[in-house]
Amino acid sequence: MTMPSLKRHIRPRTAIGWTVAAVAASVLLLSGCGDKKKDNVASQTAVKVNKEEITVHQINYVLQQQRGLKPEQADAASKQILERLIDQELALQKASEMKLDRDPRVVQQLEAARREIVARAYVEKAGEAASKPTPDEIRQYYDAQPALFKDRRVYSLQEITIEATAEQIPGLRAKLESSKNINDFIEYLKASDLKFAGNQAVRAAEQLPLASLGTFAALKDGQALLNTTPTGAQVIVLVGSRSQPVTLEQATPAIEQFLLNERKRDILAKDMKAMREAAKIEYVGKFAEAAASAPAAAPAAPAPAAPAPSASAALDSSSITKGMGLK
Repeated sequence: MTMPSLKRHIRPRTAIGWTVAAVAASVLLLSGCGDKKKDNVASQTAVKVNKEEITVHQINYVLQQQRGLKPEQADAASKQILERLIDQELALQKASEMKLDRDPRVVQQLEAARREIVARAYVEKAGEAASKPTPDEIRQYYDAQPALFKDRRVYSLQEITIEATAEQIPGLRAKLESSKNINDFIEYLKASDLKFAGNQAVRAAEQLPLASLGTFAALKDGQALLNTTPTGAQVIVLVGSRSQPVTLEQATPAIEQFLLNERKRDILAKDMKAMREAAKIEYVGKFAEAAASAPAAAPAAPAPAAPAPSASAALDSSSITKGMGLK
């Protein structure tokens, strides 16, 4: 509620998506016609750049990184990607000629990219063990979060960000509770020479912190909350709200993805904990000193392939609005 590496392939500058049908169509368009045996060989090569070849597989790989391409756009998309790959190949050949692939910084980036890709492959593989939630589990989550779904509201808010020290927060909280209205509180801020800034916002239930959602749902128009921030405090005043419930049918795709991501996260956390316990990990130098003085903390598990919401969130705003067709 609130989910860098060197690549051999260049993405098109425009937003080009793909579908299985579009990829298949692009292969056929690039392969040409003729004898079957010759076609099988020719279909692997789209163009030759000096002595190097760019293949249809490379084009398809770039297509697979995009989304939303219509079948009739496949030909133009493939040609556009091919031109980008030609530019990339020319740059790659020139870099090799200049021995840039031996530059220590480039070598370091390549190794970092390799580690990232291989580690990500493990994360995705481990996450495959997570089972999809059942319809009963989805319904249970739906029923357990009424403020997110069947009692969902869209809130009109006034937000006031205040610069303050930790020692000033109790006084701010007490003054907010004793003020007749928000204007009285603002006058207090001015009189206390505290820096503050105001903002108007409209936020749906899924765009609010889950920990505060129940409190928001119970607020009446004109009431306010005070939350601490790294630089002071934020006061949120409920100006008004309107009901916009979400049915179980609308919520199911988003809930299913969220619960699946949570299971992947749990699997990865358990795997990482077990691997750390089995491994011999020796900190060296200043890192050894820091490790010795730091309190024991649970290791962070790698993020699953599909980013899961944080522990303080339920469904992020993009997943709930896109997944349920809401705006």
